[in-house]
Amino acid sequence: MDYTNKLVLAPMVRVGTLPFRLLAAEYGADITYGEEIIDHKFLKCDRFENEILGSTDFMERGTDIVVFRTCPLERDRVVFQMGTSDAVRALRAAEIVYKDVAAIDINMGCPKSFSLSGGMGAALLSKPELIHDILTTLKRNLNTTITCKIRLLGSPLQTVDLAQKIEKTGVSALGVHGRKIKDRPRDPAKWDEIADVVSALSIPVIANGDIFEYDDFRRIRDATGAASAMAARGALWNASIFSEKGKLPWEDVKRAYVRKSILWDNDLKSTKQTLKEMIMHYSCLELAEGKTVIKAENLHDLAKLYGEDDYYNFVVTQRG
Repeated sequence: MDYTNKLVLAPMVRVGTLPFRLLAAEYGADITYGEEIIDHKFLKCDRFENEILGSTDFMERGTDIVVFRTCPLERDRVVFQMGTSDAVRALRAAEIVYKDVAAIDINMGCPKSFSLSGGMGAALLSKPELIHDILTTLKRNLNTTITCKIRLLGSPLQTVDLAQKIEKTGVSALGVHGRKIKDRPRDPAKWDEIADVVSALSIPVIANGDIFEYDDFRRIRDATGAASAMAARGALWNASIFSEKGKLPWEDVKRAYVRKSILWDNDLKSTKQTLKEMIMHYSCLELAEGKTVIKAENLHDLAKLYGEDDYYNFVVTQRG
């Protein structure tokens, strides 16, 4: 993986599934992270080649639940992000998927209570020895790119110290979210503290935080010296943020996402959650569109809402 001047789609729960990753890439994203998947859950999965869709599916054993779906179109840019608190378990989970993705990333930045209570995500930030164990175990045993993503610690010195310890594990790059655990999304990202990390490391740093327009990718790289830049909410609200030609109308992006969700038979809950996030940013869920999305019982309902009924019927017919 090359991390020089790359536009990166951040990992987002219930959003970063295959259709959204492919849509972001179509608009210009160079690297696309999948949503975080917990190692415990992934160890319950088996790998299947889905000949109907042309995808590779990792399905929960004994169910029809697709935990992770990918395809050859994204093989060279998709990053599998894992939530873990144990090196051996992380390795066992990564061994299932690493040949089908471009890189394995360990989530060390999620501040949500579920991750923290399980010793995952941002809980790892205070456990440098465990971080070292997890990353070196993956590096030693897998022939693939290994990275991790952190957020800022209590002070710039603490963040730099941890980042330098992470660099020594041999990871290929480090993602840095410019907020601390207690910070909320409305709090400005601290680009200056990301810059402190960049200046202390020799490996590429991926800067994350407050990227809402295409020009922000350049601005955060200039301000921090980071090799690449990562967008989360800005991409969620309008995936065409990655296009150097400028953002498309969100209505067009929304329909394009629905079409891709139909084509790749995306999980209904994931599709509805992504659409609801878009609607809440630009409009209101209490209006007719939002209410219809909430009530939708299948992808066909969403296809009809967005004028893609003919496309849905064509895709279903093609599948036989």
